[in-house]
Amino acid sequence: MTILVTGAAGNVGRNVVRQLVERGHDVRALTRRARPGAAPEGVRVQEGDLTRPETLKDALAGVDALFLFPVAATAEEVVGMAKSAGVRRVVVLSSGAVTAGYETDFHLPVERAVEASGLEWTHVRPGEFAMNKLALWGPPIRAERVVREPAPDAGWFPVHEQDIADVAVLALTEEGHAGQAYTLNGPELLTHRRQVELIAEAMGEEIRIEVVTPQQAREIYLAQGGFAAENADFLLGFEEYGGNGNESDPSSETEAEAFDLSSLGPMPTAEAVTGRPARTFAQWARDHADAFRA
Repeated sequence: MTILVTGAAGNVGRNVVRQLVERGHDVRALTRRARPGAAPEGVRVQEGDLTRPETLKDALAGVDALFLFPVAATAEEVVGMAKSAGVRRVVVLSSGAVTAGYETDFHLPVERAVEASGLEWTHVRPGEFAMNKLALWGPPIRAERVVREPAPDAGWFPVHEQDIADVAVLALTEEGHAGQAYTLNGPELLTHRRQVELIAEAMGEEIRIEVVTPQQAREIYLAQGGFAAENADFLLGFEEYGGNGNESDPSSETEAEAFDLSSLGPMPTAEAVTGRPARTFAQWARDHADAFRA
């Protein structure tokens, strides 16, 4: 089977590429800029940009299945090109926010474009990425062994990127997943405080937590740049889904913060698809301990 992986340099995409190669598939990795060593040996690296569908023609030729990174603005055109090229199966990297009904502007239009195409489709909807903590907390941990956090006792069910990739690979390569939307979370409800403790345990070092206000955290994230700066307003409650401003004061307790998350019970994980227990945050922390060190 020939499979095109878009977003191949991302946290999920590169794991999808690796697993497909290990399974013996003909893999093409789409990146905006092809660089030596950008993909495992034997993978055909294709230059292309989902925001410019005209760059995808060569990459799609002869492809059986497509792992689709979400770009809403061009989704219909990209999916149409895939269908014309003979692609028969599309697996969408979506979001658990679609399942919850919060997200309608970014991932949902991609899902709808694929469903309307008539192709086989599967949506993979991860919740909170554990990798977000490396992007947010990695710089201060590496520099000072500290996390500055406005809500240390808030929490969720962070999911390991390997679990997301596992489900995507099965949907791309096996029968029985067409028409399914798989919502994926980690197996445990963990506060931010406990997540920091698990990272510290994996590193074998102490990490301090300093409680700051949302406004102070926003300044820290903006100064940090990258993912933290790009998502500061949303992550800290200054912005709602869809980019709309939040009229409430992020420093005050919101209805969501007051809600007892433990009342949710077990959340859907990769185990329902893979048959294997979902990876814990402790495992994720051990896998990435070196990345938190200076």
